[in-house]
Order: sequence, then C-alpha cells, then structure tokens
Amino acid sequence: MKTVLIVEDEKMIRQGIRAMIQRSGVPVEVIMECGNGEMALDILRSQKVDVMFTDIRMPKMTGLELVQRMQELDEKPLIVAVSGYADFSYAVEMLRMGAREYLLKPVEREKLWDILRKLEQEISESRESSRTNKRLGRQQLKYLMLNERITEEEIHTMQTEYESEFDLHAYQVCVLNPKDVETTQEQPYIYLHNIEGDDVYLVTEKNTPLLLKNELAREYAGVSLLHSGIRELRTAYREAVDARRRAFCVGRMPVYAKEPEKHVPADFAEQGKRLTGADMKLQRVQLIGTDKTEELVKAWNGLFHAVRNEWIMPSDFVSVMDDFFKEAQKTYRNVWTEEQENAKRLKAYYAYPALAVWQAEFMEWLLKLHEQINSRFDSNKNQQKIKQAIAYIQDHFDKDLNMAVVSNHISMNYSLFSYLFKEYTGSNFVNYLKGIRMEEAKRLLEETDLRIIDISAKIGYDNEKHFMKIFKASCGVSPSEYRKNVQNAEFSRGGGKKD
Repeated sequence: MKTVLIVEDEKMIRQGIRAMIQRSGVPVEVIMECGNGEMALDILRSQKVDVMFTDIRMPKMTGLELVQRMQELDEKPLIVAVSGYADFSYAVEMLRMGAREYLLKPVEREKLWDILRKLEQEISESRESSRTNKRLGRQQLKYLMLNERITEEEIHTMQTEYESEFDLHAYQVCVLNPKDVETTQEQPYIYLHNIEGDDVYLVTEKNTPLLLKNELAREYAGVSLLHSGIRELRTAYREAVDARRRAFCVGRMPVYAKEPEKHVPADFAEQGKRLTGADMKLQRVQLIGTDKTEELVKAWNGLFHAVRNEWIMPSDFVSVMDDFFKEAQKTYRNVWTEEQENAKRLKAYYAYPALAVWQAEFMEWLLKLHEQINSRFDSNKNQQKIKQAIAYIQDHFDKDLNMAVVSNHISMNYSLFSYLFKEYTGSNFVNYLKGIRMEEAKRLLEETDLRIIDISAKIGYDNEKHFMKIFKASCGVSPSEYRKNVQNAEFSRGGGKKD
C-alpha cells in the first residue's frame, strides 16, 4: 500500500501505531499523522489515502463524524477504528458505516499486523481487478471510436460498465503520431496506443492544459472540443483526428477542432487544384530519372508549400501521394528495387510528427530513385563533381565551410549533393569535414608547439571550447592530453632520454 493515515489526538499512541506499522513487514510508502478529524478530512480531500486508522473520541471532530463526512469523497480509504472498551458501541457503528476492522486500546501489535496484511491483500486484489477492468474498458473505447454502426444497446452497456471507471463527464480527445509511451503508473488521462496509426489520449477538461504542457509538449497534436459521456466519444475522436491531420500539414502545435479555416485567396486555391490535377501528377512522375533535377525538386517543393499553406487539404494530399506511389512503381518497375520498398513506410504519412519531417525522408528516397535511374546515363559526371567537392573541402576545411557552400561551388542541387556525397564517401558531409579537421588537429598537436587556441583557428573553429569538445568526443581525450600522450610515447621510444 502507498499511504496510511493515523488519526489520533494522543501523540504517544500515534507514534506507537506508526512504529508497529513500520515493523509489520507490509510495505508502506508514506505514513501520515494528525491529531483530529478536521485535519484528517482536509488531508483526505487533497490526496489519496489507502488505509486510515482513526480514534473515536477526538476534539473538534470525532472518528464517527469523520467517517460520516468522508462519504462525500470520491476516493475513500479503508478504515480501521481504534477505540477503548467504553467506546466499543461506536466502533460497531463505524463498522456499519463501512469500516473494515477495529482495534481495542491498548493496541496489540500482532492484531494490527494481521489487519494490515489482510488490507494489503484486499488493496492488491482491488487494484488488479481495476487494471483488468480498465484494460477491457480501453478495448471497448477503441471499438466505440472506430465503429460507425454501434448499436444503442452497446452504448448503454458501455455506459453502465465503464462510464464510472473512466472519468468522462467533461473531457477532450488528443491525437498525435504513435510514440510507444510507457504508462506503468497511474496517469490523469486514458492512453490508447496506435488506433488507426495514431496515439489517442482521453483527458478531463481540467487536465488538458497539463497534458499539453508535459507529455504532449512540442507535439503536433489535434485536440477535440469539450465532450461529455461515452456516447459522444466517437464524435470527439473524429474531431481530434481531423485536427491532427491539419497539425501535421501546417506544422503547428497543437491544432484545436473547429478552428476557423485559413482564408485562401481564389488564385491560390486555383493553384492548389492545378497541383493536384492529372497533368501535374504525371509531370512529377515523369521528371524522375531525367537530367532535370532542379525542376523535379521544384515541382515537389511547390506541392509541399501548397499543403503547408492549406491550398491543398490533408485528404487531397494523401490522395495525391497514394496515386504517385502507385504510378511510380508501375512506371519504374524495372528499377523498383527492394530499397524502393521503403515507400511502404512513407505511405504511413501520419506516423510522422509533421509534414516537414516526412518531406525530408521522402525527398531523400525520391532523389535516390531519381539517381538510380539517372546514373545509368550520368554516373561518371556526378562522380567527377563529388571528387571536385572533396578536393574543395580538403583545400578549404580551415574556412567557415558548410554543405550549401560546397554544393554551390560544384553547381549541384543541395539535396542531390547530400545524397551523392554520402553514397560516394560513405559518410555525411558534417562527419566527413569533422574527420579531416580532426586529422589535421592531431598532426599539429604532434608536430608543432602551437597553442590549442591557435590550432582551433587553423582548422576552421573560431571557438576554442567547441573545438575541444569535438576533439574529445572524436578522440576520447582532450587536445592537451593527446599531445602529452604523444610526447610520452616518443620519450619511451627514445630510451627515456629527452633531446
């Protein structure tokens, strides 16, 4: 059990009961004490208590009055009445009102231990039963959200069995991409994993801001309107799904249901229709494998720009992409390798947090397909360009260098350069540049007496601390330690004699 509350006006008796509980062998996380019923009621209103030992005769509020007042609470502890012989009739009354056990003063250690073990078993069985009911209840909630033709009888059964189990008096539904969240502890929400490719949270109105601030912070979630009862759950779910689709496309955290749609000028709306039309669909397929890489990238970026600005609706975006994958596989079936089967993952659009994340992976996949087709005709030319890029990096690694500078130098599209560079070198640009710089840093540490700050500047880092951090992550030791190790090794080879 987690929490035990001892309500007794005599301090020595409270401390004696506490000591007995601590020595009982029953694990209790928190033991609290208070001296009267009023204080106990305040505690019970503010937090959950598993077991309460309460005296009967106390100032301000008796144990009997406390048990009577407790009936208004949603969560009530298991009660053990503690009484003297003269108050035994009151203890019997408390048993009638729901107390599980009673102890006569002076409290006997063995009897208290027996009661604790009995209550611990009851609590464990109750929690396991509750977990089972909640698991079954979650399955029923999923069924309700996904079933368009649920019967009135089924709704009534769910209301009877589960509406009290889950707090659904005033709630909202939040939907986002699946996360594989571990929820081993009790949470102030209902979490349902991977419903139609989404994660779903059912959360009470008062806890929605807390959920969005904590678990769903920086998530592209969709949030429903406020609803009440199991009967409205499917409506709330569909609202949250629609909002989540919009959050994915526009890249906003979060999006609420029934937000006013963005006003799209007529000419932009017309452009959206053109981008989803048959001619543009065909053009985006046929540009693959040609020497018009820039035009291919521009065509796709135009589509994504239109989706982000809501010239194209989420459902139309999915339709366009489904058609593209189908047509591309048919058109390029001769080069549709196992690697292109990665498209299956890309078809799960909303498994990605936002369009920008999906777009980056899609463009990498697309340009790889484009290059595989195009390389049959132009592989030698591209290899020559990457060789030029590598020579440029080796000559200018000590400057402020990045991938945009190098790709511009050889007149190659940024995305295509990123893909081809990794294909040719086996490393991405950042790691390749870092490797060259680290090798030069080691050479300077071994062969010169230059200061660390000067070496940092010579290999292209204007921040000495940044250089030292990267060097240690790469080599396992700091620059100073590296130089010292080299010097010690040379000293050992020289027979212990320094020049």
